[in-house]
Amino acid sequence: MSKIEDIVDALENKISKVLHKQEVLKQTNDKLSEQIKQQQEELLRQQEEIASWAEKYETLKIANSMLGSDENKRETKLKINALIRDIDHCIGQLSE
Repeated sequence: MSKIEDIVDALENKISKVLHKQEVLKQTNDKLSEQIKQQQEELLRQQEEIASWAEKYETLKIANSMLGSDENKRETKLKINALIRDIDHCIGQLSE
């Protein structure tokens, strides 16, 4: 009988170790999931910041062109022409 008891005890120990490892892995998984979530939020924030800076850069290029800078004069003219077309379209809609 003692041999069966030894086998049962060994099996209980192995099951206990497996359950403990499972719990440790679950906790690690939870931590990693939280880190992923934080990294995704940080990435989103950085992408929004990049978009904001890109918009400011474009505005600055246009302002420099209007002040006489030759570098972006073509882009500024195209932007002004697009704005004039938009205004003409709005005036046309109001006239109807």
